[in-house]
Parts: sequence; C-alpha cells; structure tokens
Amino acid sequence: MGQRLSMATKNEITKKYAREYRRASKTDKGRMLDELTATTGWSRANARRQVKAADRRKGPARATKRRPRPPTYGYNTLKVLQRVWSLAGEPCGKYLAPVMAETLASLERFGELEPVAHRLNDHVRTQLLAMSPATIDRMLKPAKDARYPQAVSATRPGPALRSEIAVRRAMDEMETKPGFFEIDLVAHCGHTLEGQFIYTLTATDVFTGWTENIAIKNRAHKWVVQAVGTVAERLPYPMAGLDCDNGGEFINHALINWAAERTLFMTRSRPHKSNDNAHVEQKNGDIVRKSAFRYRYDTPAELALLNELWGYVNLRKNLFLPTKKANG
Repeated sequence: MGQRLSMATKNEITKKYAREYRRASKTDKGRMLDELTATTGWSRANARRQVKAADRRKGPARATKRRPRPPTYGYNTLKVLQRVWSLAGEPCGKYLAPVMAETLASLERFGELEPVAHRLNDHVRTQLLAMSPATIDRMLKPAKDARYPQAVSATRPGPALRSEIAVRRAMDEMETKPGFFEIDLVAHCGHTLEGQFIYTLTATDVFTGWTENIAIKNRAHKWVVQAVGTVAERLPYPMAGLDCDNGGEFINHALINWAAERTLFMTRSRPHKSNDNAHVEQKNGDIVRKSAFRYRYDTPAELALLNELWGYVNLRKNLFLPTKKANG
C-alpha cells in the first residue's frame, strides 16, 4: 500500500500523527509507529524521523517546499577545473583526481593557467584537491558535451569480400603477444558528409596498446593501404595481423592482397558490433577526437598539419602515458 502513496500524501498522514505523537505515552508511540510503517512502507526509524520533522513543520505538508542545497563548487573552481582538464589531455575523473595536485602545481609553475590564474585562490585550490572523480566528471559534462557533439558515421559496408575474411568476436581469446592490430578510420568531416575530407587511420595493438595514427587524403583503397604500410614500418616490432570493421575501405582486394603478400592474417568484426573492435574504438574518442576535435579538415595544408600533430600524439601516447588493460 505504501508504494501507491505519493510523498505529499505520506507527509499529510505524518502531520496528523505528529499532533498526537508528542504527547503520547511510550506504548501509544509504538502503536502509532506500527500503523505509520504499515501505511507508508517506511522503516520504523524513518517513520520516527518523519513524525518529528512533521511536528516542527508549520502549515500543511503540501505548502512546504524543500530548500535547494547551495552549490558546493563555485564558478571560479569550475573554470580552473576546465583549464586543468583541457591541458592535462582531457582525462576522465578517475585519472585526473589522483594527479590533480601535481598537475595543478606544474601548470601553475609554467604559467599555463594564465587565462584563469586570477580565479585560483586558496579556497579554489582546496576544492580542486578535495574533488572526487565523480564530481569532476559531473562538473565537466557540459564542457564535454559542447566540445564533442554527436558524431556522424562515415562507415559504408563492403559486402563483396566478407566471406573471405574470418570473423573475430569481442569474446574471442585475446592475442598473447604483440603484433595483432585493430584498425579503423575516423572521418574529419565536421557535421556533414558532403564533399571530400580527410580521414585518420588508427591502428592499436590488442596486446600492448601501442597506437599509431596517420591522416590520409580520403578513404580510397590506395591511401588506406599506403597508410597501413607506413604504420607497419614505424612499429618497433613486426606486424602479425589486422582486424577491421566491415567498411569497404578495408574489405577490398587491395588491402587483402597487401596482407597476403606479407603473410599477415586478417579478421573482421561482426556487422554493427563495435565492441568487437573495442581497443581501437576507444582510441578513436580518447585520442583522435580529443586531439583533432570534430572540426572539418579537407585541404592539403590541413592534411600536413594533422600528420605533424599525430607525430607528437603518437610519441606521447606510446612513450609517456600509462596503458590500463584488463585481462582477456
């Protein structure tokens, strides 16, 4: 019965009990609490608290409005947090919170907080250092949503050669040595797929997490094969295999022949199962979008600029950032 009552109705019932509860004997109080718990579904301890609160409340329960809790963190704290998060590489709260003190001190020492330095006082500093990972993520959510709007998918199926490539599933046993790479393309189309635009090919080693990014003019087969070949040449160890989605930029004779000539085995994911390529899909958002954002790039100058950027990003990711990897 208690589940069918609204909170306002429960408060009205409690208010009626409160008038008698204060003057009742211990035995009568127990009886009243039993009746109240049976009616509302509350626990006995909660019913006691509600009765005492109702006795202090003036006027009918429906007229009582809950006073909103004042915000704990002010605007100055938010702006400094956004600056620190952006310069630290936009990590999630679980990664940012443990290194907040060190990161804040380093950015302050090198003058990187200049746009918001006037907002950083002792109170803001104390709040930033005490902030939990969940609070960091909650406060940064509007900034993340504005910076990374919903993506436009440019993947087009390539059904002709699917039967020639083995399917690899997310639950399949993970490779136990370096060399097997998941590959994917990220479209730098802005918010429209019209016209020609640049793509970034991302390759991630399933075992080590080693990741290479390279920008290409478009997704023509020759550019994709050339990019994969460049990635293979850059690696500090041999490439042993490739795993891709079902896009026509990968499921084609050019890439299949390239892999066959080098005795590299190829697999593909199941259609519409992005989790089968979870390792590289995660890098698409965490590295490509966080470094190049969702802008449109479609000129030769921008192609050169992106590849210069990826040179620095690849070095930072592979040599200076930790990799967190669950057991397969």
